[in-house]
Amino acid sequence: MSSVSELSKRFREVILNGLWIASTNFKDQLSDVTWEQAVKKIDSLNTIAMLTFHIDYYIAGIVNVFEGGGLEIKDQFSFDLPPIESQEQWEGLLNKLWMDSEKFAVLLEQMPESKLDEVFVDERYGTYRRNIDGMIEHSYYHLGQITLIKKLLKNE
Repeated sequence: MSSVSELSKRFREVILNGLWIASTNFKDQLSDVTWEQAVKKIDSLNTIAMLTFHIDYYIAGIVNVFEGGGLEIKDQFSFDLPPIESQEQWEGLLNKLWMDSEKFAVLLEQMPESKLDEVFVDERYGTYRRNIDGMIEHSYYHLGQITLIKKLLKNE
């Protein structure tokens, strides 16, 4: 299997459909979360909605680069979730995550292998491979948080 295919598979596993590393994924964990649960604050933890927005923010930002655009995202805005006040708004955020994630995976699959070792936007960000690996690792980190927050919500 090529490196781009393997990376795309790993990315899909954490967001859309995998069970290998964590025995779950974003889609599985978020499938039964209501909007009220998604925005419920527990102590100083981020909400499930904030973490969902945060991951999609970075995925969409990288997709923009994959499509030939610039890196327009900024860490300081990565938790700037607009208010969610209905199930429809929550489902809109989820659908955006699923669509952006699938686009990310497809664009990655179409990428030439040689691109993985090229500079990602600026030398300080490393290579495409480093940023794709980072996105996968970042996603698993927040998937763990979402899983724990869901357990805390059930105990309330």
